[in-house]
Amino acid sequence: MENKEEISRLSVNGKEIIIVGTAHISRESVELVKKVIREEKPDCVCVELDEKRYKSISQRDRFESLDIKKVIKKKQLTTLMANLILSSYQKKLGEKLGVLPGSELIEAVNCAKELNIPVELCDRDVRTTLLRAWRLTPFWKKGKLISSLVLSIFDDTEVTEEKLRELKKSDVISELMAELGSAMPELKRVLIDERDAFLAEKIKASSGKKIVAVVGAGHVEGIKKALLQDRSKEIPEISKIPPVSPYWKFVGWSIPAVIISSIIIIAFQRGGQVAGENCIYWILANGIACALGAVAALAHPYTIATGFIAAPITSLTPVIGAGYVTAFVQAVVRPPLVKEIKNASKDITTFKGWWTNNLLKVFLAFLLPGIGSMIGTWLGGYKIVSNLF
Repeated sequence: MENKEEISRLSVNGKEIIIVGTAHISRESVELVKKVIREEKPDCVCVELDEKRYKSISQRDRFESLDIKKVIKKKQLTTLMANLILSSYQKKLGEKLGVLPGSELIEAVNCAKELNIPVELCDRDVRTTLLRAWRLTPFWKKGKLISSLVLSIFDDTEVTEEKLRELKKSDVISELMAELGSAMPELKRVLIDERDAFLAEKIKASSGKKIVAVVGAGHVEGIKKALLQDRSKEIPEISKIPPVSPYWKFVGWSIPAVIISSIIIIAFQRGGQVAGENCIYWILANGIACALGAVAALAHPYTIATGFIAAPITSLTPVIGAGYVTAFVQAVVRPPLVKEIKNASKDITTFKGWWTNNLLKVFLAFLLPGIGSMIGTWLGGYKIVSNLF
């Protein structure tokens, strides 16, 4: 039954741990998982899922009840976008192979429940993982990370079951991880190494003497090493979302401080009329640039007007960006329909879909006005500061 490329057995602290390495979009992995659990009849089944991911792939209609306004209020729009992009990429590959992404993980849970075997969701919270990946990636590499995500949306690479079997070989996975580590070591550490340690400690803490752990093939080697070590002291640290760097907080507050102080100095040096002219320039530079971003997003006229009004104000505080304001207004005046939310993972793969699907248009109403406001801030700031001299 055992294929050494997919199944590993370890004895750790008196427990027999059987690790099943899978591809999340492989029909063969679904069958393998069922076979292993039924034949081994373990005391516990561990799966590479957290509570949020489990609900998202087990309750396929859960996403349809998404409250986009609540997501915006919690400032989780970027996290939602990243999740949608990643799930869209996996779903697109899965459709080519006739199997939904994560099917083998859900099958592991269902099979365990049928046999009355306890299930442990052992992965780290997906939002924690995404935010750690973003905040621990250096500024000059964030652009590369964003471009990789964007390119993955429109990637049309053919993937066959044969290729998936090849990818599941441990030597190929190790090579891929080595390449990722050399290009973006911070990203690999968060997405792979930290989760290997997290998964391993959760697996070891699971109940019973015989455990089947169903994980992605890329984690197998790292989990095997972590299981033989004591990584428990790392868990509290890698379970936290890193705070925003003090440097960026300083930059965020220093920009409005410089702008406001410059206008005050101009008022003393050249009089109130000149200071007023600079204020007007600031308002127009920010407002027009942000409004043009909303226009480019084909946003609602109310959203465009809101961007023009909000940008000069939000640019003077790092607490909230203009993009969040325009996105919220767009979500209110053009709320996405259930059908559009359901089709978002498909529409996101086409340029037309971004401008016709109201959920994706909320994303555009967040991104483009935000970029416009940023440009307006630098144009307005440069003009005002240069007027000091």
